[in-house]
Amino acid sequence: MANETATLAGYVADLKFADIPPQVLERAKVLTLDFLGSAIRARSEAESTPSLLKMLEALKLDAKGESTVFGDTKTWTPAVAALLNGALGHSLDFDDTHADSSLHPSAPVVPAAFAVGEMVGASGRDVLTAIVAGYEVCCRLGNALDPTSHYARGFHPTATAGTYGAAAAAGKLLGLGKDQIISAFGVSGSQAAGSLQFLVNGSWNKRYQVGAAAMNGVIAATLARNEFIGSTEAVEGKHGLLVGYSDNPHPDKAVAGLGRIYETMKIGVKPYPSCRYTHAALDALIAMRREHNLTPDQVKRVEIGLHRNGITLTGDAATKRHPKSIVGGQFSMFFTGAVALDQGSFGWDDYSRLGDAAVDALADKFDVVQDDRLETGRSHPFGARVSITTDDGVHERLYADPSGEPGTFPDAKAMQQKFLTLARPVLNGRADQLADAILSLERFDRVEKATQLGRQ
Repeated sequence: MANETATLAGYVADLKFADIPPQVLERAKVLTLDFLGSAIRARSEAESTPSLLKMLEALKLDAKGESTVFGDTKTWTPAVAALLNGALGHSLDFDDTHADSSLHPSAPVVPAAFAVGEMVGASGRDVLTAIVAGYEVCCRLGNALDPTSHYARGFHPTATAGTYGAAAAAGKLLGLGKDQIISAFGVSGSQAAGSLQFLVNGSWNKRYQVGAAAMNGVIAATLARNEFIGSTEAVEGKHGLLVGYSDNPHPDKAVAGLGRIYETMKIGVKPYPSCRYTHAALDALIAMRREHNLTPDQVKRVEIGLHRNGITLTGDAATKRHPKSIVGGQFSMFFTGAVALDQGSFGWDDYSRLGDAAVDALADKFDVVQDDRLETGRSHPFGARVSITTDDGVHERLYADPSGEPGTFPDAKAMQQKFLTLARPVLNGRADQLADAILSLERFDRVEKATQLGRQ
């Protein structure tokens, strides 16, 4: 390990809008729009939202401020806006995923960037630059942590590495120099937290801890701006992130190709509102159902092969076969697979089928196993093998990648339609205006002129 903290801090401090390739900026805008669609719908529909709002009210943290919470009617203080937008945008489990690091970059980064951007009167160009800086930091740290090792230790990388990404975005907009960003990363190292224990009972921790990562990044950067001295070597140090959170760190991955290779371009988007580890299997199940004209009564057995990370998150039959909560369903290969095989699709409204007798009966035919073919010789672990046994024999497919990865990234029209499907029920006609604004964010001299369109 050699000065990874300082190298990343220097990159963030020195990054300029003009340095970022046009295709990276375009991708950042589309990813931001995609994230905001989930946040807007979750403000009105996620079952955890009322508890978050009541907590803020009880603690007198619901004061009016200058920062937007998308889909809400009021403005909030910057740190609270980052918390809410981060939690809301992650609540549907419909937000983007960086496969190599197995984390959701937009959820901590975009809320921090918008909250601070509105606070300081930043331009759209400034905010886009900060978002790219945040993406690069959190994705690279996720790579360096080694997601398999990080998961095995019980950590959620979106909340851990994501705190650093949020601090990078916030620090960039606050105009911090290299040494101040090192301090912000030092504070982030004390705040980076995110436990996988939510998997046991389908709890709402996953949503909150990602919102907390966004908020903590804002706090860390603001402390550093005000001469707070944070730890040095927060990434590579004796008690730093890579040592404390992984048994198999790869520090070189934190800085490899920095400024030349953009991890932002490796971020994929979700066609289904569930854990990314379910998606390749869902793609296969839907395709095989259509190709073979399958009906549930024809299916005798379904075997889903996943990477061990997918087993950890979605494949434990004892707790995942018949989930009772939405979070449980989002992390159940059995439930999501049964719904997809039953009806040939899977969307947000399908969580109304939790406890459905037909879905549960079909889920009983599923087995989820570790497939060694998805373990070796691959850069990321999101593939799946699907075998469906019927009276006519066994039908099998192996999907190396789920749809929505960089090689099959949807076009701008499809991405805008996904956003509008989520946002229109909440924002009505303003949804179209917000989409246009985000996709041309660099034209705004003050980012608030764009973000205010996201207020209900």
